[in-house]
Amino acid sequence: MAHHKSAKKRIRTSEKRRLYNRAVKSRVKTFSHYFEAAADSAENREEAAKKLNTAISEIQKAASKGVLHKNTAARKVARLARKFNRSFSE
Repeated sequence: MAHHKSAKKRIRTSEKRRLYNRAVKSRVKTFSHYFEAAADSAENREEAAKKLNTAISEIQKAASKGVLHKNTAARKVARLARKFNRSFSE
């Protein structure tokens, strides 16, 4: 257990950031799954495109807030876009 005042504050702030980061990452995963479900059904291109844009937006927000590294975000966006293009290329 920490004894110094600054160390105690660091524990509190670290826990707050951990919970915040976890929530943001969870949102990214949720919207990515929504898109992947729409892309797998491959029925409605417009709906899948809308879900893709939402997922990309969430990923970029997470990157801008520092929750995800910018290269990680770029990789995730590229994979989603590739899945969209493969699902609806026919």
